[in-house]
Amino acid sequence: MTSPLPETTFGAGTTSLSGEGSLSHSGAKSALILGASSGFGEAAALEFARAGYDIFGIHLDRRAGLARVEEIRAAIEAEGVQAKFFNINAASPEKRDQVLDEIAAGVEPGSVRVLMHSLAFGTLKPFVGADAAGSMTMEQMDMTLTVMAHSLVYWAQGLVRRRLMGQGGRIYAMTSSGGDRVIPSYGAVSAAKASLESHCRQLALELAPHGITANSIRAGVTDTPALRKIPGAQHMIEEARQQNPYGRLTTPEDVARCMVSLADEGTAWMTGNVIRVDGGEDFVGSMPSTG
Repeated sequence: MTSPLPETTFGAGTTSLSGEGSLSHSGAKSALILGASSGFGEAAALEFARAGYDIFGIHLDRRAGLARVEEIRAAIEAEGVQAKFFNINAASPEKRDQVLDEIAAGVEPGSVRVLMHSLAFGTLKPFVGADAAGSMTMEQMDMTLTVMAHSLVYWAQGLVRRRLMGQGGRIYAMTSSGGDRVIPSYGAVSAAKASLESHCRQLALELAPHGITANSIRAGVTDTPALRKIPGAQHMIEEARQQNPYGRLTTPEDVARCMVSLADEGTAWMTGNVIRVDGGEDFVGSMPSTG
């Protein structure tokens, strides 16, 4: 995005293309993680690495965050697999094509078995604020939907067109309860989550002939950097901990382990779903305090 981003956003960073690490062989299965430097994406990258997947990580971080990215990459390679990270704006068509072309030049057709979308970069503002400055703008709405929803479609297109993903492919997109509930100042992100779920259903339909499944993953309330940006996050954390039958929050690792299991070939008939990974949090009504 060429224009300055709004002050209240998820994420931050530069837009330079930087492929850190390398893949020296082309026969291994791999996972492409969008949003690989924190939260759900980081946990998924590590868990898929433990399961034997090479990792392509897309992230957007300023200089201060790059040391942490290097730690993640080193942890992945410590599992005996290879990793390559790209510090780019995942919503840029030019950067996306550069990354996918580079991947295609180094791996075999069909070897990208997993695409995970976990991009959290959107504007948190009311639709109708006290004045124009405090209200959602068209640019902010479009940016939020593009990054947090529509980009999934474009990355999937690029993988399939280059024959990087085929039979047995799995697409996951991180949604939330905001996809069908309202939260103050969460309107644009909520719209993005609803759109993301719809995109997964459409991809499930269109990619079935290719043997590729697409599912949305709805995690329970998880204490991530993205959650901490939401107004009222602490209340959400306390309420979720009280309501969850397990008495704790969902963790990124809970979700990552489920995604690895869902990548098994025996799950090929599961597609187009919104899959809850929340320890039962979503179905529990109001619970009295035990404190």
